[in-house]
Amino acid sequence: MRLFAAAGLALALMFSTAAEARPFTAKDLATQDRVGDPNISPDGRWLAYAVRSTDWDGNKGVQALWLLDRKTAGAAPVALLKDEKAPPAPAWSADGKWLYVLSSKSGSRQVWRMAADGSSRVQITSLPLDVGFFRVSADGRVLVVGLDVYPDCADLACTKTRADAAEKLKASGKSFVGGALPRNFDKYEDDLFTGLFSIRLDGIGAPMEATPLTGGLKADIDGEQLTLSRDGKSIWFAALPAGVSPGTGPISSLYVVPADGSAKPTRLAPSAATTDSRPVLSPDGKSLAYVAESGPVMIAQRSALMVRDLKTGATREVAPDLDVSANTLAWSLDGKALLLTSQSLGQVKLLSVAVADGKATTIVGDGTVAAFDQAPGVIVYQRESLTSPGQIYDIAGAAAPRQLTSIAATPMAETPMSEAEQFSFAGWNGETVHGYVVKPTGWQPGKTYPVAFLIHGGPHGSFGNAWSYRWNPQVWAGMGYAVVMIDFHGSTGYGTAFAQSIVGHWGDRPLEDLQKGWTAALGKYSWLDSSRACALGGSYGGYMVAWIASQWQSPWKCLVNHAGLFDTRSMAYATDIPNFSEEQYGVPWTDPQAVDRFNPVVHVKDWKTPMLVIHGARDYRVPLDQGIGAYTANQRLGVPTEFLYFPDENHWVLKPQNSVQWYASVEAWMKRWTGED
Repeated sequence: MRLFAAAGLALALMFSTAAEARPFTAKDLATQDRVGDPNISPDGRWLAYAVRSTDWDGNKGVQALWLLDRKTAGAAPVALLKDEKAPPAPAWSADGKWLYVLSSKSGSRQVWRMAADGSSRVQITSLPLDVGFFRVSADGRVLVVGLDVYPDCADLACTKTRADAAEKLKASGKSFVGGALPRNFDKYEDDLFTGLFSIRLDGIGAPMEATPLTGGLKADIDGEQLTLSRDGKSIWFAALPAGVSPGTGPISSLYVVPADGSAKPTRLAPSAATTDSRPVLSPDGKSLAYVAESGPVMIAQRSALMVRDLKTGATREVAPDLDVSANTLAWSLDGKALLLTSQSLGQVKLLSVAVADGKATTIVGDGTVAAFDQAPGVIVYQRESLTSPGQIYDIAGAAAPRQLTSIAATPMAETPMSEAEQFSFAGWNGETVHGYVVKPTGWQPGKTYPVAFLIHGGPHGSFGNAWSYRWNPQVWAGMGYAVVMIDFHGSTGYGTAFAQSIVGHWGDRPLEDLQKGWTAALGKYSWLDSSRACALGGSYGGYMVAWIASQWQSPWKCLVNHAGLFDTRSMAYATDIPNFSEEQYGVPWTDPQAVDRFNPVVHVKDWKTPMLVIHGARDYRVPLDQGIGAYTANQRLGVPTEFLYFPDENHWVLKPQNSVQWYASVEAWMKRWTGED
C-alpha cells in the first residue's frame, strides 16, 4: 500500500512552490510546532486546540492555545494563550458559552474561563496547589480538579504546609516501606498522590472551597480516567488499589463517588478480575461504557468494550468478536455507538461501534488518529502519518475530510517528505507480517542507498504510519539513508494473539520476522544496499540490537543501542516495572533458565559488530547500568564502541538540543561504518 495521504498531497503542492528543496534534518524535527488536543464547541463553530512550540535557546517546549472559526471561510486561527509551561487542556461548557483552560499566568497552574472569542477572562480557581487536570459538569455548576496531595491531610493547606517544610529539610534520605517501589519512569516517588476535589461554581469570583473526594485513597488518579454525571452529583473514575505501585501488575478498577464528598469512593464491581479503565457516561446518563482487559496487565491485553447499566448494575460486552486495542473511547452524541481509536495493520483508525449489535464502521482508516472530538454533524480529529506531522481535520457526514490546520507548513515546504510504502511477507509460523520502507531524500532509479534498519520498542509497539518526534524515519531519509521497519510478532495492531506471541519468545520469533523482513525488503526494493546497513533500536529495540550482536551479525556494518536491555535478569530486579519482566520472560528467582534463555549478556563473547550505546541517567524503566554494561562489554572485548550519555534525560530524549545531538551522533556513527563520510 503506497502512502499518498491527503496531508502528504497538500504538502507536495507546497513543495512545488518552494524556491529550493533541502533534506529534512533533526533540527527541523526538534523545532517543529506540534498540534494537539482538538476541542470543538457544542455548536460546531469554534475549534480550540493546543500548539507546542520550541524555545531553542531555553532548550524546552512552550505551550499555546489557538482558536479557529470553522464556519467562517478564510478565517485565520487566533492565539488565546501563549508561553504556557504546560498544555492548556481546553474544554467547552455544555452550552458553548465558555471555554475553560489551564493557565499559569497567575504564577501557579489554575483553571481559567473565557468567552468563545477569548474575552471575559476570569481565573476560576486560586488554590494553594497546582491543578493537574479538571472536568466541568454539563450543568456548569461543579468543577472537579486533580491535585497532588498527602492523602492523610484534611485540607489543601495541610499539604501545602507539609510540602513547603519538606523542601527546607537538609537531610535528603528517603525510606520506602510496605512494598512500595522507589521509582516510576524518571522520578523517585514521594508521599503525594493525585486525588479528586470538587468545587461549586455557583458564585464565580467568591472564595471557593475544594471538597476532598478521595481522601485516604493512596492511588494516583489520571485525568483521562474519569467522567461526570450531567448534574455533577456523581463521578466515576478508574484507579489502582490503594497503596500499590503501578509496576507490580495490579489491576485497576472503576469507582464512583458523590461530588459533594458525602461518602467515600465505592468500587463498582468488587469481584471483577479485569483491568477496567476509560469510563465514559452515555448522553442520557443511564449507562457507563468502559474498557475491560483480562489476564496479566503487561502483555498487550485485548480491549473488551463494555457497557454497564447504572440502575441495575448489569454489564455486557458490546462487540465480543472485535479484536481491538481501544486507545481512546467516547459515546456518539446520539448514544447509539461508541467511538474509539484503535491500531490496525500499521494504522491507528477512528472507529464507530454500534452498541446494539457491535457492528464496527471505519470513520478514518489511514494514518494515525491521535485524538478526536465531536459536535452535531461533525467530528474533528488529529491525524498524522509517516509523511506528515499531526494536523487537525474535520469530517461532516459524507463529505471528504477537510484539513483545518497547517502547522509547520513553511519549513515542511522546504523539506519534501520521502515516499513511504508498506509491504508484507510470511514471517514466523507462516503468518503475515507487515513492514514499511521509506526512500531516501533525492531517491533516483538505478542507484543504491545505505540502509537504516529501525527496530521498535515495547515490544508491544509499532513502527507504523505515524509521525514521531523521537525516532523519525524522515530524518534518516534526509541523511541519505533508506529506512526499513518491521512490525515483528509482538507488535500491536495485528490482533491479540499476534501481540502476545512474543511472551517467553523475545529472542526467536521476533528475530525470525526481522530476518525474513530484511530478506523480503531486499528482494522487493533493489535500491537497498545490503552491504551498507546498520541496525538501530531503542528499549526492546535496543535489547534486540544487543541480541542480534551475537545472533545475526552478517548484514550489519554497525549497531545503535538506545536504552536497551543488556541483562534481562538484573533488569527484572532494577526496573520500575518488575512485573513487566516477570510476565514477559519469567520470574528470575523461580525460573532463572527462562530468564536467561534470550539474555544478551550470556552471549557477549560473540559480539563483533561496532556498537554505539546511548542512555539517559534518569531512565528508571531500563536503568542506566544496562547501557553501561553493554558499553563495557564492547570495550573489554575490543569491539569498536562509543557511549553517549545524557545526565538530564529519561527513557526518551526530549530536550530539543539533546535530540539534535542524538541524531548527529547516530549519523556520524553510521557514516563512519557505512563509508558515507
